Amino acid sequence: MGFWLADRRNGQQASTIQRFDPRFWTANFPRPMMASLVTTAADAMRIDAVFYNSDELAGLIWESEDRLDHPLLRYETNTDYSRLTFRFHWRSSGIMPLNAVNGPTLTIEGTDAAGNEKSWYVRLWNYAAGSPEDADIEMAFSSLDGGFLLPGEADPVHPENIVRLFISIIPPEYDRAGTRYTAPRHGWVEISEISTDGAGAVLEIGDIMVPEHGLSMATAYDDSFNQTPERLLRSIRALGYRGSINHYLGMSHYFRLETLGDGLYVSLSVPQNGEEFAAINQPCATWHRDFLSRATAMGFGVIQSLSYELFNTHCWNDWKQRAQNGDPALTGWDPPSTLLSPAHAGAMAYLQAVARAFVAIARDVGAPIRFQVGEPWWWIMSDGRICLYDAAALVAFGDEAVAIDDINGTKTVQQKAMLDLAGELLAQSTSNLMTAVRDEAGTAGAETLLLAYLPTILDDAAPEARRANLPAGWAWPAFDVLQLEDYDWVIAGNRSATRKGIEAATTRLGYPSGEQHYFAGFVLNETDRHIWRNMAAAITDAQEREAAEIFVWALPQVARDGFVYFAEEESEVQAFDDVEFPLSIGMGATVSTEFSTSIMTGLSGHESRNSEWADARIAFDAGPGIRSDAEIDQLLAFFRARRGAARAFRFRDPGDHSSADMTGVPAATDQLFGTGDGEQTRFALTKSYAQDGTDPQVRYITRPDPDSLIIAVDNVETDKWILRELGQVEFDDPPAAGLRVTAGFLFDVPVRFATDRLDISHATFQAGDVPVVPLLEVKEAP
Repeated sequence: MGFWLADRRNGQQASTIQRFDPRFWTANFPRPMMASLVTTAADAMRIDAVFYNSDELAGLIWESEDRLDHPLLRYETNTDYSRLTFRFHWRSSGIMPLNAVNGPTLTIEGTDAAGNEKSWYVRLWNYAAGSPEDADIEMAFSSLDGGFLLPGEADPVHPENIVRLFISIIPPEYDRAGTRYTAPRHGWVEISEISTDGAGAVLEIGDIMVPEHGLSMATAYDDSFNQTPERLLRSIRALGYRGSINHYLGMSHYFRLETLGDGLYVSLSVPQNGEEFAAINQPCATWHRDFLSRATAMGFGVIQSLSYELFNTHCWNDWKQRAQNGDPALTGWDPPSTLLSPAHAGAMAYLQAVARAFVAIARDVGAPIRFQVGEPWWWIMSDGRICLYDAAALVAFGDEAVAIDDINGTKTVQQKAMLDLAGELLAQSTSNLMTAVRDEAGTAGAETLLLAYLPTILDDAAPEARRANLPAGWAWPAFDVLQLEDYDWVIAGNRSATRKGIEAATTRLGYPSGEQHYFAGFVLNETDRHIWRNMAAAITDAQEREAAEIFVWALPQVARDGFVYFAEEESEVQAFDDVEFPLSIGMGATVSTEFSTSIMTGLSGHESRNSEWADARIAFDAGPGIRSDAEIDQLLAFFRARRGAARAFRFRDPGDHSSADMTGVPAATDQLFGTGDGEQTRFALTKSYAQDGTDPQVRYITRPDPDSLIIAVDNVETDKWILRELGQVEFDDPPAAGLRVTAGFLFDVPVRFATDRLDISHATFQAGDVPVVPLLEVKEAP
């Protein structure tokens, strides 16, 4: 594996864009209204909006600082708009016209000449030529005025430090009362012929192209609804991701809403003029049509993912899963989402209608139809209550319904029977959902996928939860592909839990490795950047399992933290042959141990010394070990097989090859190589060198002798571990916090021939000439 967390460009490839390139605008708005932004040409974009209340407002936004793209792909920050002219053509329908009192306004946020924060409100109509819904607009920032009536109310803009531009989009009947419309209002704006002239009209932008590395990307509409699809896909491709994009359709931005009393609830009402679907809003449909069209043209196969999760505020109350006391299933998000009951016919019919809408979009644009049901489960609350008790579920359970106060621990026969029935209900609901997907796909066909979150489903504290949440009804080939996710284990570095969890899921459901996908980790917070290392290790493990596809979750976190992944394929000069140098020859070798120290001598004669290497590098001469013509032949054959210096191999240092002193008999407590924390399961073998135990020099042991390795935890030998690559020991279960992890072992040094030429003569050897056979240690990172 190889990865980098980039924080800025430093000599990487760059190009230029026109300032106000439509790809890099965003759309934002408060709930419950919805809007989306797509590019329609190299100099044009369109925003669609749906309004439910009279006080709702959407913003079309340009940020002077790119805060959304990956650091290697961002456009430059330039807050100086002096001597810059901005031109575009405006067309709109269903929104407040340009000439109205509350018509579209350009809000400019920045600082005044004195450095004080200030906003200016520029009425676009003051700079328009044409009609209120079809006009050309030109604004020269050095002579731009805020204010409604000009010149009487002019508020000159200070253009030298502008942070953000915000164009307001509101419904025609806008007022501050927040009156609920009897029917939602739909509107759109098209901005085309975008051009800029003058100073700062062109911005530098990152234009890197990371080599393809075999990984796929995961995205989510709830995280990216405000960006253009073209911008997202540019990032995915530039960062080396190919093949599939797993796109979570979300739980809070796709739905249409209808009014009941004071509330708004997800709707399947008859679409209005301008709406395509009963289940999803038109801005969402427009965005996904553009996303799927562009992704398909770029060679990506988009997997659309739909979960049983729904924004709680807009979910019908009888659709919600509930605990035994009636509490609704609520996630930890703020504001929370809820979980739909697999037993409720109305809730499941709604999900099927949503799925059909997204499948229809994919089908109609010619995209491959790949549809995932994402993490469908019966919700388990943090206190262990499982949400099996909504009214529809209780009807389905009938006489099988019993109390399960806590899913943790052992369960009675009756409780197990209820959990099995819950699993059957869940499996039948997902089967019905996939039937709707295949029916809508028609002759185009559909690939069906299931995503399961293993740390919750396979929690050791709740061994019977899998009856309900990993039901036998999901067994292969109920779905075409099983997708597995385990980010709690990845965050903790518990690679053993991942291995055992995937083995358990494979055993239970029977999907071959070629029909399994893996989702590697999740870094929720920017302060948790260390988790990326665990994710890279999880990717390596998945590659070793030969998972069909491996996804990085997700694009916003990759961009935020600057994650760059590199595929590190073995090359001829990096190759290692896991074979021993002929032992009889090696035991006569001489050894040289080298450090690198820089020494500076001052005018006074005092020295300043800096140790540049944390570990020594060793060189050997195996020539003195040659004792016969037969050994010369053996050495020459070994040299040819290694192709000279091209391929490394094992070499047993005759003077230092044991954990016990240098050559002693190993014992399990010889070397401390870790301390348990209750989470970590992998530890790298090390050997420490020190006199009197002070300031030890620590050496990684990457080539231990597997047959000699013995492990102890808290001074007690254990066999509950596996030796992994490069001297890493993986425990079945993480050692408890504070416990010493020790080992005893014999080991070899990874070396290569120092040169591609080996000069040996049988005749001179017989005459007493000792050949030189130089070997050089190869440094390996565990």
